[in-house]
Amino acid sequence: MKSLQDLIQREGVYLGRGILKVDSVINHQVDATVMLEAGAEFAHRFGSYEPTRILTAEVSGIIPALTTAYALGLPLVFARKHKPITMKDPAFVEFAPSHTKGGEVSLMVSSEFLLPTDRVLIIDDFLATGQTIDALARLVQDAGATLVGIGTLVEKRFEGGRALLEYLGVPIESLVIIEALRDDGTIVFAE
Repeated sequence: MKSLQDLIQREGVYLGRGILKVDSVINHQVDATVMLEAGAEFAHRFGSYEPTRILTAEVSGIIPALTTAYALGLPLVFARKHKPITMKDPAFVEFAPSHTKGGEVSLMVSSEFLLPTDRVLIIDDFLATGQTIDALARLVQDAGATLVGIGTLVEKRFEGGRALLEYLGVPIESLVIIEALRDDGTIVFAE
């Protein structure tokens, strides 16, 4: 998606250790126009798979997942990192390492919002190592639901996450693919 790539090219800052700072784009400040365009693009790419629910992880995945849910007219569920007192048991819980926060994070979804009859589309901000998305896919499996696809705004191809997720056997679509982040700050996009 050219508008997203252009925005990342202009605003993204490589911090080293594989971390791309895009706070002014999707993580802290959000370009609503580009995110609405991203949601429409995901709806176009995944609508034929007939999802019934969109799933993401809090926090940065919520905006693109919400615009996708809006474009498809579907509910959005986000996996919580901390269990609120209002979450009914049983809850589905999985764990994933966090590259940007360090350590492991828990991801949980109430069983009342992820049903065995659901056809789930996972939407997230980044596909890097694939660990967070893999944990989300395991939540779908724990619920007995069907995973129909995975969409990400940005894929850092050099981190190998796509290969980790291939066992799931579903389409994986990334709107922008980064081949490399160089120490001089250059972001190398896939053609």
